[in-house]
Amino acid sequence: MRAAILLVLGLVIGVIGTVFAMNALKQRNPFPHAVMNVMAHHAGELRGAIKAQKCDAVQTREHLTRLLSTSSDIVPAFPGVDQPFVDEAHQLQTRLDAAVQAAPADCAALAAALKPVGETCQSCHQKYR
Repeated sequence: MRAAILLVLGLVIGVIGTVFAMNALKQRNPFPHAVMNVMAHHAGELRGAIKAQKCDAVQTREHLTRLLSTSSDIVPAFPGVDQPFVDEAHQLQTRLDAAVQAAPADCAALAAALKPVGETCQSCHQKYR
């Protein structure tokens, strides 16, 4: 009888613990991860185009524009960050804006436009990741 009560008590405690854990996981903010995933997708598409030497000007502009648009969500996605992080995010926006304005028409121009963007991303990820 004692074993059965302990078994039931263990199951109840396990269920309660699972419910608490699931609620805690649901409350996590998916926004920062989503912003970085979208940016990684567009940057990856651009890198893939350079690697394949198939740099269509229209698609390049589309991906660069999406990167620029999504970069404006970085600061709101990470509330309460310190000023150097905000400065890095603004620097990324500036460099992406320059890349969009450059309107790279071939792979060499795209690679040149993406170099400062990649450097900014890498710098930020090394400091804050």
